[in-house]
Amino acid sequence: MTGQAMASWGLLASGTSFAAFRGLHWGLQLLPTPASARDRWMWRNIFVSLIHSLLSGVGAVVGLWLYPRMVTDPIHGHPSWALVLVAVSVGYFLADGIDMLLNQTLAQAWDLLCHHLVVVSCFSTVLLSGHLVGIAMVSLLLELNSICLHLRKLLLLSRKASSLAFRVASWATLITLALFRLLPLGWMSLWLFRQCFQVSPGIVILCGTGLVTVGSMSISLGVHILSRDVLQRPPHTSIHVRKGTQQTKTRESVPNNNSAGRLKA
Repeated sequence: MTGQAMASWGLLASGTSFAAFRGLHWGLQLLPTPASARDRWMWRNIFVSLIHSLLSGVGAVVGLWLYPRMVTDPIHGHPSWALVLVAVSVGYFLADGIDMLLNQTLAQAWDLLCHHLVVVSCFSTVLLSGHLVGIAMVSLLLELNSICLHLRKLLLLSRKASSLAFRVASWATLITLALFRLLPLGWMSLWLFRQCFQVSPGIVILCGTGLVTVGSMSISLGVHILSRDVLQRPPHTSIHVRKGTQQTKTRESVPNNNSAGRLKA
């Protein structure tokens, strides 16, 4: 496949993904949400994020297992179908950004929108160039942690903060944060450092910005969940839920717990 054909195909796949996720956002408005949900828009938005995390996280594991060359040669070694996951994620982040802009003020959503902009920029570069697909696939392993993070937030929004399921989700979030977020981020940072003279300065700056942004937010998220869900045992009468880890979207008073923000990608 030529570079131009690959770019056209990537744009088409991303557009299809965007339409599908926007359709899912719209469709969920027609369905009932849990009566206990404190913020129905946030509940629906995080549910869509959970769908994306399941698709991309599991897809990345399967893809890397079937084609391990994407790890040994992350610049050139990849099958054409690996671009599908990258395109799906580009469409999702664009659709989620639109959903935030339609339902929140810019002041509430600016940090998460900046995160989305960085991710879309990195993944779009991969789609248009056809290189560094392996790096994009490794970065999608972070979505395995996002699965636990979204489940934890849905339980919190549904007023299940004192349940066993919420405690299990909190521990699972911390464990997967270390295994599938911090370790891949560390590996990508080391790879970029070693290959900084083999790739263009623009790619180094773009990837470096993304790694620093997501890495700092991941560490902050881990500390927040550890302190709120594990170390801070006494319940609180009222707290604020923040969507974003990057961290905003909206704030809702929720009984008996604190929550960290939602970290995407």
